[in-house]
Formats: sequence, structure tokens, C-alpha cells
Amino acid sequence: MKAYIISKYSKTDPLQLVNVSIPDIGPHEVLIAIHAAGINQLDVKLKAGEFKLLLPYKLPLVLGHDVAGIISGVGAEVKKFKVGDEVFARPADFKIGTFAEFIAIDENDIA
Repeated sequence: MKAYIISKYSKTDPLQLVNVSIPDIGPHEVLIAIHAAGINQLDVKLKAGEFKLLLPYKLPLVLGHDVAGIISGVGAEVKKFKVGDEVFARPADFKIGTFAEFIAIDENDIA
């Protein structure tokens, strides 16, 4: 799948479009085919490295905290959602990555 990543912290360097693997889903996660992802201030600050001591992400990193899309897969223990459901979500810290074609998110982080 395609995803926009940062490979280093920078205020000015552009995001890089790369190919990455579609994420595996855990038993309580769903796989969302992303239709829209918002760029919020947290993404801008993370890209610039302003939170690297507080949120020590491993680079390269797919940014993105807000997502809307359609569920394309569900984990074995998922109870609240099914394939085909239209959803929006804000993934938990350290599970971000909405600047991509797919993301795996815990069902409790989805509305």
C-alpha cells in the first residue's frame, strides 16, 4: 500500500510517498480502508520533532491521527463492527498512521 512517511524530524522537509505493507490486525482490531485523513496540529508538531521526548516514535513514521473510511477486515474478537461499516476514528498514541491506504485500529478507538 502507499503511505506518506517522515524519515527524520523536520519543519520543512516534505512527506515521502512510499510503499509499505498493509498492517496485520490483532484480535480486537479492524482494518480500515482509508477514504479521508485530516491533518491536525498534532501531526504538524510531531513532524517538526516538538514531541519527540514525550512521544518517542520510531522513524520512519506514518503520521496521521484522524481517519474516515470503510472496514475491510475484522479481528477474531471484534464485536462492535463488521466488514463494510463506514467509520471514523482517532487511533491511540503509538498506533497512528492515517496518511496511508489502510490502518489497523482497536475497535474501542472507532465510532
